[in-house]
Amino acid sequence: MTTHPIHTESDVPFLMERRRFLLFPGLFAVAGALITGAISFVVLMGLTPVEPTDTIVTIATVVNGGFVLLLCVLIGREVLRMVRARRQGRAASRLHVRIVVLFSIVAALPALLVAIVASVTLDLGLDRWFGMRTRAIVESSISVARAYVNENARNLQGTTLSMAYDLDQQRQLFNLDRGGFQDLMTEQARGRSLLGAQILRLDGQPVLKADVDDTKPLPVPPADALQQAAEGNLVFIPPGITNLVGSIIRLRQISNAYLYTVRAVDPEVITALREMEERSAEYSSLSDNRFGLQLAFGLLYLGITLIVLLSAICTGIGVADRLVRPIRLLIGAADEVSEGNLSVSVPVKVSDGDVGSLSNTFNNMIQQLRSQRSELVNAKDVIDERRRFIEAVLSGVTVGVIGIERDGTISMVNPSAERILDVDALAVTGKKLEGVFPEIGRIRQAAAASRRPEHQEEAKVRIRERERTLAVRITSSEESEGDQSLVVTIDDITDLVDAQRTSAWADVARRIAHEIKNPLTPIQLSAERIRRRYGKRIEDDREVFDRCIETIIRQVSDIGRMVDEFSTFARMPKPTMERIDLRDALREAVFMREMGDHGIAFHAEIPDKPMLGSYDMRLLSQAFGNLVKNAVESLEATEGVEGRIVIRAKADGDVHRIDIVDNGRGFPKDNRDRLLEPYMTTREKGTGLGLAIVRKIIEDHGGTISLEDAPDQPQGAMVRIVMPAGSAPSDADMPRH
Repeated sequence: MTTHPIHTESDVPFLMERRRFLLFPGLFAVAGALITGAISFVVLMGLTPVEPTDTIVTIATVVNGGFVLLLCVLIGREVLRMVRARRQGRAASRLHVRIVVLFSIVAALPALLVAIVASVTLDLGLDRWFGMRTRAIVESSISVARAYVNENARNLQGTTLSMAYDLDQQRQLFNLDRGGFQDLMTEQARGRSLLGAQILRLDGQPVLKADVDDTKPLPVPPADALQQAAEGNLVFIPPGITNLVGSIIRLRQISNAYLYTVRAVDPEVITALREMEERSAEYSSLSDNRFGLQLAFGLLYLGITLIVLLSAICTGIGVADRLVRPIRLLIGAADEVSEGNLSVSVPVKVSDGDVGSLSNTFNNMIQQLRSQRSELVNAKDVIDERRRFIEAVLSGVTVGVIGIERDGTISMVNPSAERILDVDALAVTGKKLEGVFPEIGRIRQAAAASRRPEHQEEAKVRIRERERTLAVRITSSEESEGDQSLVVTIDDITDLVDAQRTSAWADVARRIAHEIKNPLTPIQLSAERIRRRYGKRIEDDREVFDRCIETIIRQVSDIGRMVDEFSTFARMPKPTMERIDLRDALREAVFMREMGDHGIAFHAEIPDKPMLGSYDMRLLSQAFGNLVKNAVESLEATEGVEGRIVIRAKADGDVHRIDIVDNGRGFPKDNRDRLLEPYMTTREKGTGLGLAIVRKIIEDHGGTISLEDAPDQPQGAMVRIVMPAGSAPSDADMPRH
């Protein structure tokens, strides 16, 4: 019956009647326990037509036990409340406990005395009911009745044996004249005072019947009795729900034949025997359950004791609550406020005196707190709205943004940062920046050492097996020194850096081609003129002279070829788009290389369906030819491998995919994407322009190129090209280099 504070001013009438409401469970328990206890006592004493059977006793015990449990719960709750109030030092708790203890002692002493007297009386009464004399009388009566039944059983068994002997002597009559044999059986049964007799098979099916009294059909014998008779036993069938007894024996002279005889016993004797057995079983059950009966009465007396005790406790609680109600309400309201509930209001009465003035002051304080909390909630809503706006802005920008807490943990990652760094925001949030992104962590340490509000660097980061160039800017959230929250912005400038590098190399190539190409022709012409003019005059070491001239001409030719590649890269023509079948460019590239005797097997897996699109046939043939040429050169430089080049093409929705796979030495693991940049090569005599030219041609067509490892092979390389299957890209969409 604990007291709770008021939640609103409208709860004042409810609080004033709360103690009266909390008394209702106690009053209900008291009244219910008294009524059920009285009814149980009257029934158990045999003063009503209801017989006190085991079921009735169990029901009475359970019902009374339920009320006792309810009373114990109510008392326990009040005791716990008082103990809790005492430990918490609540106002008037000591006075409250003293009054309750006083009433409990006054009620407990007489109740305990009554319980002791009742228990002793019950124990003496049960000793008389279940004494040895009473048990001997019951057992003697059953013995007499059973002796009568056993005597009839012995007589019936003797009759059955003699009748079976007589019938065995008439085996020929049984085999020749069943009707005559049945008449003989009937006479035998009637002469022996039997109700009837039957010849049965082992499965219980009757062969012949001899009914002395047709109005009383013979009961079917149990199957286990026939099984026992088959073993050579004379089986006696005791009376069941009727007054009939039977006997079964196997006939020795007749195959698979059993004699079944039935005789009636005095029904009054059978009825008396059955009733006496039931009474004996009931008496034994009561004797065995003596402790349960004592327990039931004990629970009944305990319930009465607890009823009296509860009444005293409830009275003490009511008086104590009336005395300490104002202080208790105030303390309860203060507890609610401490838990964050500012809607409480303490009711004030004129009779409360100084405590009423304190309650008014408390109510005014709560009203001020409510207004202040409302202002704080409004301010929080404004902050949340601003936060949501910032999150919406960050989710829409293309620059990656990462929030870093003072301790270096990641607090926020926007979608662009997820895309650029190929991470999951949920997976990295809460982790240390240095542990997830070491390169960015190094820049953070450099920014902390610089002690500037902003710090910017470029970082090389491997993402999806590719090295990317990132522009990282770190900005502190405040200008004060020390640990600060940081905002890291990330922009992927890999394509921009590549474009700048390609543009710079194109300018270098153009200058190199211009400066080198001019003297090449005079050098070659001079070498040829020296051969024509002085070749016939030189007699000694003519072979050395010719070899030197050939070397000069060959090296000039190689330099010229390199200059041509520089010129091609520097002045890459803009593609002229037309509707063509991409398969033709692939077949031409494969055909040109198959003509050479390389000892390499070519396999073209090109679909039968056209792969149409807007492309420049000449440039694509050049690009595919360069890729096949690189594959051939890689295989020629790889020893101990049977060269094999596979060209696969497949239309995949709105794109065409082309894979050129070889089983050569493959691409290096590190910085393989830089092989697509100008003057990056892994071959000794390579210029590093072949893949750069291919990349520019593919990108001018709106496609992409990637360098990967050959699938399902221990070594090898695969160049994957993805080309748009639609129309050609516009000038605005074409990449600038």
